[in-house]
Amino acid sequence: MLRFLTLGFCFAVLALPALPFSAQAKEVKVPYNGLTVNANLNIADGKKLSDGVVLMLHGTLAHKDMEIMRALQDLLLERGFNNLAFNLSLAQSDRHGMNDCAGPHEHKDSNAVKEIAFWINWLKGQGAGPITVLGHSRGGNQVARYVAASPDTSIKRAVLVAPGTWEPGKDARGYKKNYKKDLGPLLAQAELLTKGGKGDTLMEDVDFVYCPKTKVDAASFYDYYRPNPDRDTPSVVDRAKVPVLVVGASNDQVSPHIISKMKTHTGPNVRLEVIQDAGHFFRDLVADELADIINDYIGGGSS
Repeated sequence: MLRFLTLGFCFAVLALPALPFSAQAKEVKVPYNGLTVNANLNIADGKKLSDGVVLMLHGTLAHKDMEIMRALQDLLLERGFNNLAFNLSLAQSDRHGMNDCAGPHEHKDSNAVKEIAFWINWLKGQGAGPITVLGHSRGGNQVARYVAASPDTSIKRAVLVAPGTWEPGKDARGYKKNYKKDLGPLLAQAELLTKGGKGDTLMEDVDFVYCPKTKVDAASFYDYYRPNPDRDTPSVVDRAKVPVLVVGASNDQVSPHIISKMKTHTGPNVRLEVIQDAGHFFRDLVADELADIINDYIGGGSS
């Protein structure tokens, strides 16, 4: 695996030259809504950014250097694909690593689509060629929502790796199983505060996503847990404006229903691939199989 090289430099003077001879990796830091956001920019051997790029998004409360994201960056580089893997800000400046469960949590699931659009515009400003957007887990669903809305014309295709599914009652059942509490009263409280213009009110000692006994503002709690059919990736890809590849893992315990649900949502614009004996994070040799599938889908090493 290629080792990522972090280079500190000022975003104000960033210029991306033609890089035709050797793979290069840089951490990009740019301003966004009063924060600094960051991403790994990886240029493949013999390639320039104008040749195209894969824009990559991690899963829930995770980050660009987690195992699956780091592996995919390196494996795609080996196959000739430039890529940019970014961290969602989650309302923090220059965020790295897993999101701190201690909170306070003041970020929204719905904001991810805006940050995808931001990085696409940044890439275009740097002279990027055709863009493939790729997301893992919740990030896969967030990418699906982006391409189902009004994606930029530079987006040529999407790759959704083990994306999330949803159905009425799923969140309540999961909350009860994980935290032995009913979601309903907390969600009702968060909705009341949010719709009453008090969404910034902190709810204390609340279980939120993967984080027990934390602090979260009402608007964020409501955004993550409100009934939202758009968190069901199979139904969202029906509206995709670009070709979509969904890759499922046969042993996925995090998103176990994606394969069965996708079987009725494939067609000329949507393709499903299943990797046998893979788990949700596609570790070890199956990571190479995943990269090969993506390589074949994008087209022989050229974005």
